[in-house]
Amino acid sequence: MATTSQDSGRLWTAAASSADLVQPLPVPTPPVPARIRRPSTRRSARDAGVSDWQLRHRDVVRTSRDTYLPRDATGDVRGRAAAVLLGAPSGAVLSHWTAADLWELEIPLQRPDPRIHLTAPPPTRVRHRADRRIHVSAVPPAQVFGISGLPVTSPGRTWLDLAACLEPAALLAVTDQMLRRRYPRSWLLRLLGEADGRRGVRTARAVLPLADPLAGSPMESVLRWLLHEADLPSPVLQQVVRDGSGFLGRVDMAWPDQRVLVEFDGEVHREREVFVRDLRRQNGLVLAGWTILRFSSADVVGRPGEVVAAIRTALGL
Repeated sequence: MATTSQDSGRLWTAAASSADLVQPLPVPTPPVPARIRRPSTRRSARDAGVSDWQLRHRDVVRTSRDTYLPRDATGDVRGRAAAVLLGAPSGAVLSHWTAADLWELEIPLQRPDPRIHLTAPPPTRVRHRADRRIHVSAVPPAQVFGISGLPVTSPGRTWLDLAACLEPAALLAVTDQMLRRRYPRSWLLRLLGEADGRRGVRTARAVLPLADPLAGSPMESVLRWLLHEADLPSPVLQQVVRDGSGFLGRVDMAWPDQRVLVEFDGEVHREREVFVRDLRRQNGLVLAGWTILRFSSADVVGRPGEVVAAIRTALGL
């Protein structure tokens, strides 16, 4: 049968449309999920059927020569600690900065240290690694607690260990936080009595009498240590200020007789709502006859001499 030119056009168009429809669209291949879901050694991974090729997965981090961790767990101190403990000597416990982190004790004036700190019983030949810092000391069983299944030095033992490493201002900040959480001061005194001759005891003895559970932040504690070193009078902490019209505010530090107030402004004071509230409160206090000095961490750390001089002048000393 003869085909007209019009029919030929229709057939050509139909053929082209069919060809277009049968072309497959590209389908992305989903990535193979990582098989390491908890801290593992190469040996434990192999026992679980995980190959060396799978250990090189982009979502698996090699934290040491023989230790692997899921990438999303590297930011969690518990995950990193569990990985380090896999290759730790028998009897090793998490201590020092790592124990403080697990007890949620903030240590000011320190550079971030991602390493896991361990205390191992003597004698030991275990060395430091990129992921761990080894301390050698005997830790009595009574000074070992468990957090999330991990062996950790007790709060008191952690404090004693840190006393050998921290400058007094930072140790005061840790001590204030412990007292704020109702850790008995008498227990710390007893620890010091049992640790005569131990490194850091002298620092701890100097700091403990100044510790105060009313301290509002670690950097406030640092500021108080500056005042102590400068032989300035101790302030009243968290002073409530009122006048004839009522409540004016609660302030970080006060010398009521001299009508002087000192405020430490941390990061939260940069938020607009907090900043506006601070300004209004400050105006009320100034109108009530108080002198107010406000400092930031840049002042306390960067120019402590000027901070002390300003407070000394305000106190008329």
